[in-house]
Amino acid sequence: MRCSSFRLALAAALVLPMAASAVADECPVAAAQKAKAMAQAKTQAQTQAQTQAQTHVQTVAFNADRKDIVDTAVGAGSFKTLVAAVQAAGLVETLKGAGPFTVFAPTDEAFAKLPAGTVESLLKPENKEKLVAVLTYHVVPGKVMAADVVKLTEAPTVQGSKAKVKVADGTVMIDNAKVVKTDIETSNGVIHVIDAVILPPAGK
Repeated sequence: MRCSSFRLALAAALVLPMAASAVADECPVAAAQKAKAMAQAKTQAQTQAQTQAQTHVQTVAFNADRKDIVDTAVGAGSFKTLVAAVQAAGLVETLKGAGPFTVFAPTDEAFAKLPAGTVESLLKPENKEKLVAVLTYHVVPGKVMAADVVKLTEAPTVQGSKAKVKVADGTVMIDNAKVVKTDIETSNGVIHVIDAVILPPAGK
């Protein structure tokens, strides 16, 4: 019995230090792995934060670079008659406001298609109310991009009447005008260029 007890004690004396050594060897490895994982997580978080910050700055800068509807029309150079009409109608401040607005903008060539003397008559102070009606018939509340326009059959205008919208052979028409250029984004809406002046229904 004594011999057996001695052997057991000896075995324990040998095994325990080895086990303790194994645990001691394992702890630094586990700690190193944990530290590495934490460092990687921290790096990923920093990278994500930097990316989000850069995206925000780029978005803000992009929006800041955009001009409002009126200034965009002035800068384009092909809407001189439209800009003059907006000024005569007293709608400059409205169209420079927060909006958003969708403007179906007739080019100078579009206004030139009207019967002789029509534009000159509309620009007279005594015809301001009629001019306002014509211009606001070209404006739709909200920002309606081309992808949404093609889904419509009519568009409620600021003037109060609804303009008819249809798509035929890949061409978008609003009343009798063809949309020739789309999605000119501005700081307060979007402009779609049309090749004719559209008029609100008579008596409305």
